[in-house]
Order: sequence, then structure tokens, then C-alpha cells
Amino acid sequence: MTRTETTITPYPDGPLIVRGDVVFRNEAGEEIRQPRRTAALCRCGVSAIKPWCDGTHKLIGFTTSPAAPDAQG
Repeated sequence: MTRTETTITPYPDGPLIVRGDVVFRNEAGEEIRQPRRTAALCRCGVSAIKPWCDGTHKLIGFTTSPAAPDAQG
């Protein structure tokens, strides 16, 4: 088996997409089985299947855009 380069791509207003050879571990250091070849990691904190993304970010209006500056600032 040939190792592939690992890439992590942040999607605007969405998850981190992880591609390539990587081992995911939980807080105890135990390996977490990756369900797919490409993994989508939750960034909004609301996914019911953390650490994986379940699309909840769309329902809650999660955004990765910086907050607008205060008009009175």
C-alpha cells in the first residue's frame, strides 16, 4: 500500500475535509475508525456524530467569516 499525502482543507462555513493517510485518535489516545476514505471533521461543535460532520452547520447558520466590525467602534 502506497502512502498518500495528507491534506486538510477548511471549507467556508463548513467542515474540515481531511484526505490522505491519517490516524484519528480520541482523548484517551485510542484509534477512531474512519468511516470513509475522505473525512469531514465538524467545526461548528453541534454535530451528533463528532468528530465527523453531519451537516448540522447548515441548520444552525454556522459561519467561518469574521464578524463585521462594530459600526460605533
